[in-house]
Amino acid sequence: MQKRLTNKEIFIAGIWKDNPVLRQVLGICSTLAVTNLLLNTLVMCAGLIFTTVMSSMTVSMLRNLIPSRIRMMVQTLIIASYVIIVDIVIQSYLPDVSEALGPYVGLIITNCIIMGRCEAFAQNNKVLPSAVDGLAMGIGYTIVLIVIAVIREALGFGTLLGFRIMPDFFTPWTIMIVAPGAFFVLGVFIWFVRAVTPETGEISQIKAG
Repeated sequence: MQKRLTNKEIFIAGIWKDNPVLRQVLGICSTLAVTNLLLNTLVMCAGLIFTTVMSSMTVSMLRNLIPSRIRMMVQTLIIASYVIIVDIVIQSYLPDVSEALGPYVGLIITNCIIMGRCEAFAQNNKVLPSAVDGLAMGIGYTIVLIVIAVIREALGFGTLLGFRIMPDFFTPWTIMIVAPGAFFVLGVFIWFVRAVTPETGEISQIKAG
């Protein structure tokens, strides 16, 4: 018999025990692509949290109405609808950030974190636990990206949110601006977390109470 988790346990698991980047190694493409500047990272993370929560809630509400043979297509359509909203809002209010992010906002549709939570959790659970799961996974993703973005912007540009934080004699590390720098920082971060904390079982398909 599967263990049923409380909303608190779901939230904690999504942020740490079952963190989508550190534990499941999902969402790596956007992690490497948008973390050179902290502002871009914050916007991307806000969009992903919104999409993950709303998609999980919608899939959960419709889970008994969606035919199983087309559920993946329906889930993709639901996710795409929310991503379009995110893209329109960013283009309207943050045009410079929208231009900097380029196609990566649209690629939220293909983010494995969102599709994975819809299929593995929201499809099998009620609306509130699904919303909590989506929020926790989004926050877990956000924490990792913020850490990487702070390191990359500080070392790559000597700034943080556009404000200079490094001394005048500091020489920016060009490698931190490009994808290999992100790959290196992410790899070290994952190695460190897994070295200091034990591996735990994920909750991907465990039902909530």
